[in-house]
Amino acid sequence: MKKILFIDRDGTILKEPPGDFQIDRPEKFEFVPGVIGALRTIVERTDYRLVMVSNQDGLGTAAFPMADFLLPQQLMLNTLKGEGIVFDEILIDASLPEEHSRFRKPEIGMVEKYLNEYLDYENSYVIGDRLTDMQLASNMGIQGILFGEKQEAGMQLALNTASWKEIATFIVSGSRKTKMVRKTKETEVTVSLDLNGTGRGRIETGLAFFDHMLEQIARHGGVDLDIRVKGDLEVDEHHTIEDTAIVLGECFASALGSKKGIERYGFALPMDEAAASVLLDFSGRAWLEWNVPLKREYVGDFPTEMARHFFASFCQTCRCNLHVSASGENTHHVLEAVFKAFARAVRQAICQTGTAVPSSKGVI
Repeated sequence: MKKILFIDRDGTILKEPPGDFQIDRPEKFEFVPGVIGALRTIVERTDYRLVMVSNQDGLGTAAFPMADFLLPQQLMLNTLKGEGIVFDEILIDASLPEEHSRFRKPEIGMVEKYLNEYLDYENSYVIGDRLTDMQLASNMGIQGILFGEKQEAGMQLALNTASWKEIATFIVSGSRKTKMVRKTKETEVTVSLDLNGTGRGRIETGLAFFDHMLEQIARHGGVDLDIRVKGDLEVDEHHTIEDTAIVLGECFASALGSKKGIERYGFALPMDEAAASVLLDFSGRAWLEWNVPLKREYVGDFPTEMARHFFASFCQTCRCNLHVSASGENTHHVLEAVFKAFARAVRQAICQTGTAVPSSKGVI
């Protein structure tokens, strides 16, 4: 899934001159305050792609010669590039309003190639200073961020602010969210994950002890986690537990993205007489080492043999390396210690403390 910011130019990145509203001479060229620092933060801290989407009335005509547009445009792009900000694509429509072009915002002609199964509709935005930009967002089926003084947009917006710093904070804080649904003849699993969350969990799998363990991942991992599962429990618990692990692993892989700036590694903890050690590496390679003796066949409604299978399935789809060791007399305590230690390992490993991918390869 691709997270994309579709960003307007005049009035959003560059100040729009009063009068003719055309940035056609160097003396009319000026960045909107805070935009460079905000875009640099977004580029450094997230995996968002940037696409510029702008209407330029009559561009290429005698009224607005191409040369008058290209000089300030190139000056803008060179300045942004010097700060590490590069647009994946620049889309300009030169039609006039009376031409009713399907490529002119708020019509979707310029951006329709992005409207496919790979676009992250929940976490992509149009950022612009006009209500036509917000209408474009609505027409695309994504959310709009209205830049400028508070306006009555007549539609639901993700944000309306005159501060680019506030926009950057909003984008970065929500940049590691994902939602996935997996339906088979055996289960229907829906998982929503926010790695920048606060530890809120809402878990409904039909297995009470399993719910309790998954809640530990949210609470002690410091992530927001919503899991809803409808499984064939009349057969047994296997498919419900396995498919939950599969989707949860996929969500972690998606939310981590390129893994910019994460700690990557992580944890051990005691629980009464039990102790658990979980060594985690979001390495891009799937591997599980499991050394957890369990004395009971069931804890509540949870078959203990499925604990290993849960973590093995998670490793496969998350593509992480996991070493789990535990000991203790009480099987409930042992399993809870394992899930809590795993959660703390996750909390440590997903923490963003930099901007670089933590690998000598430059990619994980």
